[in-house]
Amino acid sequence: MKVRITADSTCDLSPELVRKYDIGIAPLSVIIDGQVFHDGVDVTPRDIFRAADAGKSVRTAAVNAYEYREFFTRQLESCDQIVHICISSEFSTCWNDAAEASRNMDNVFVVDSRNLSTGSGLLVLEGAEMAAKGMNGAEIAETLKERTGLVDASFTVRTVDYLRRGGRCSGLEAMGAKLLHIRPSIVVQDGKMHPGEKYRGRYEHYLKHYIADILADDSNIDFNRVFITHSPSEEGLVRFAIDTVKSYGLFREVLETMAGCTVCTHCGPDTLGVLFMRKHK
Repeated sequence: MKVRITADSTCDLSPELVRKYDIGIAPLSVIIDGQVFHDGVDVTPRDIFRAADAGKSVRTAAVNAYEYREFFTRQLESCDQIVHICISSEFSTCWNDAAEASRNMDNVFVVDSRNLSTGSGLLVLEGAEMAAKGMNGAEIAETLKERTGLVDASFTVRTVDYLRRGGRCSGLEAMGAKLLHIRPSIVVQDGKMHPGEKYRGRYEHYLKHYIADILADDSNIDFNRVFITHSPSEEGLVRFAIDTVKSYGLFREVLETMAGCTVCTHCGPDTLGVLFMRKHK
């Protein structure tokens, strides 16, 4: 029996990882001034930023139930079962729509990742490894659901303007961050985004402290892999983050990925996150 792992484009896995683990990707829509594009297909994060800077309307839309049904049907042409991992149901209707699409498909199992970006991607790769070991779709889906609470996902942003436009941050908070030159961090917990620590200074300063904070309790870290996921960023920022994480000598695999259009629409340039799994809650 062949089980394929599929995911929303919001999992932000690199093309290399998608090919390596044979992941099927369902792209969300990005709508720029009424024109519909598809995340990772015909629009890039830099296109998003250029449109936003030009004052154009930019928003995202979930994969609808019809699109999911078509996607699952195509995927099943080359596999027996599907385990599909969605962006958190707190951020999007994707999970509801995917569950609706799979209602009469007993070989499709849908998982609410309770996360976003490579927080979901971590679960996607774990699912692919389970499939390679011969676990069936139902077993993989149940195991992944139990592990959603182990994902440690956080990120820092250069500006809260994009979060504010998407309703994630009030105008007053945005103004305060600008005036004080604050680099806020955002933490994903229980499927939702919460404010984390606030940092100041250039990336050499704030990233050093951000990474030190999240890796402080290394006794509970799963050292298998870590993602450093970022939007288009200031030169040197990503390299500094990678080198800093590697300097701790904790992780067997350090993976860099670019955030997709959906995440970039809501978080903006110079966003960077360090995401990994915990051993237990």
